[in-house]
Amino acid sequence: MADDRARKLAEDAFNRLAAELDAGKSQAFKNYLAAMGRFHRYSWGNVGLITYQRPTATQVAGIHTWNKLGRTITEGEKGIMILAPIIRKEKEVPQTPAKPDETVVKQEKDDERRPVGFRTAFVFDLAQTHGKPLPEFARTAGDPSQFADKLRALVAKEGISLEYDRSIAPAMGVSSGGKIRLMPDMQPAEEFSVLAHELAHEMLHHSKAEDRLPKTLVETQAEAIAYVVCRGVGLETNSAAADYIHLYNGDKKTLAESLSVIQETSSKILDQLLPEQRMPPFHEKPVRSLSEMPTHTHDEPGRAHPADSMPTAQAPEHSDSISFDR
Repeated sequence: MADDRARKLAEDAFNRLAAELDAGKSQAFKNYLAAMGRFHRYSWGNVGLITYQRPTATQVAGIHTWNKLGRTITEGEKGIMILAPIIRKEKEVPQTPAKPDETVVKQEKDDERRPVGFRTAFVFDLAQTHGKPLPEFARTAGDPSQFADKLRALVAKEGISLEYDRSIAPAMGVSSGGKIRLMPDMQPAEEFSVLAHELAHEMLHHSKAEDRLPKTLVETQAEAIAYVVCRGVGLETNSAAADYIHLYNGDKKTLAESLSVIQETSSKILDQLLPEQRMPPFHEKPVRSLSEMPTHTHDEPGRAHPADSMPTAQAPEHSDSISFDR
């Protein structure tokens, strides 16, 4: 079945990533994080599926979204298989009155739309389509420009004070639970990256439970989140100090949990920096374990394009998502 094939592909993609780290290679993981920045509304499992099947993918969407943008799938192109939620709209259910003279009151549902399962769906990369040029968004090469102001505004919105303090040297940034201190006079791109790193610490690493995590794991998670955020806004960063092998250390469970943390946290930050450039997806709780990985998604893809043995997926009732490469 197609659903089983998608789950098998997701497992293969994860195992290959773990094998690269096990062999002491972190470049594949950096490539994966860069893809996470491009597709930050997609679950980490589906990011793996996309990059595993089409490593060069830059902008992906379902067939309906491409059609709305005036583009058509090129004949003969194969869809990129992902897992998407099956959404059911909950209806209000009337309560039975306890007494004959009581008024019947409708029982309200907390959420009108709920996931009831998962199915295989297909998305296509920009290079697999033709038609009208896509709208151009502001791009960032070596200067975070307006995104730096948005990031500082997000820090303030979270109730975190931001100060510049030379006394923290040789550190570039320090997070102390409700306060971030940065070294003054950094280059804009460097300051943006350091601030994203320290914000990740503020969001993740100041609870008692997180205090038990190894320092190398904590620092590597924060560095990975900063890398995803930087790549998400189009900012080139070497991330030379990060050793992503610490996210694995021979333990697939630890790697899966770290990927979930990185995806969830970077997505929250990028949602605030790039809200107008993403179509709103259906959100679910984050994946926390390897066993959950193949069946979690933030995506709302369109119908499949027939390709070889890939069946045509049914078109969902909701609109699909498009993720624009910065």
